[in-house]
Amino acid sequence: QVRVAESGGGLVQSGGSLRLSCAASGNIFRLYTMGWYRQAPGRQREFVAVISSGGNTSYADSVKGRFTISRASAKNTVYLQMNNLKPEDTADYYCKAILRQLSSIGSEDYWGQGTQVTVSS
Repeated sequence: QVRVAESGGGLVQSGGSLRLSCAASGNIFRLYTMGWYRQAPGRQREFVAVISSGGNTSYADSVKGRFTISRASAKNTVYLQMNNLKPEDTADYYCKAILRQLSSIGSEDYWGQGTQVTVSS
């Protein structure tokens, strides 16, 4: 079995910072891309940032220059450093890991339960 768990959400004032963490654990043969997505109330889930196993990154235009995704491969962990937060960043943040289990042939997507980020104005 595989588990993906996020942590680090909370309440912060506009202009503040938060650091989210996401750890994948279990019977993992290989961990490929890991990424962050968010879903605000009444809106669809949207892409935030992604990092490949080789360290290549991509960001949504709305967070470029403010958010930084990084990865600790030895720990199967990905981080999202969020600076200069704005009220419009308020959402539930979800981590997605694309990985191959020990017992599988192909890769699959695994999602965490989400962590709430609230930015007050």
